[in-house]
Amino acid sequence: MRCPKCAKSDDKVIDSRQSRDNSSIRRRRVCLHCAFRFTTYEQIERAHLRVIKRDRAHEIFDRRELSNSIAKACEKRAIGLVRLEEMVEEIVHDIETGGSEISSTEIGDKVLEKLRDTDEVAYLRYASVHHRFESVDRFVEEIQALARRIKPNALQRELFSEPVKNGRV
Repeated sequence: MRCPKCAKSDDKVIDSRQSRDNSSIRRRRVCLHCAFRFTTYEQIERAHLRVIKRDRAHEIFDRRELSNSIAKACEKRAIGLVRLEEMVEEIVHDIETGGSEISSTEIGDKVLEKLRDTDEVAYLRYASVHHRFESVDRFVEEIQALARRIKPNALQRELFSEPVKNGRV
């Protein structure tokens, strides 16, 4: 490792720690020539994953693009940054274990799966772009499909399910 101050390659690691998200190792180093201290990060080198876009064009997978699209769907929702980063990490892990190429549609489906379990409004926002909703009817269909997936609490009594007698349920 070259010192950022004097460019010499003689250094010593004085401290190593896991990063907060356990995806890299943080190392504090000291240059043996000029005594300058600096930090480096070590992480797994990931294979170049290629995304096949809808127009059949290929491009290199960009984690930031995925993260930004999820953040946009979750904007002004009560979803913490930690949960957003967890979703991104889970999706990236799924994508990387699947091979060297993946379609953008498959990535979108994985995002929708995570958002459905996290926040219904964010799910609908993302679905409207991913599925290219062009009418209100399509929104209504998706909302109804989402409502069918939500299972009511078994302990919760249906409102107005029993006939009303003498003003009591």
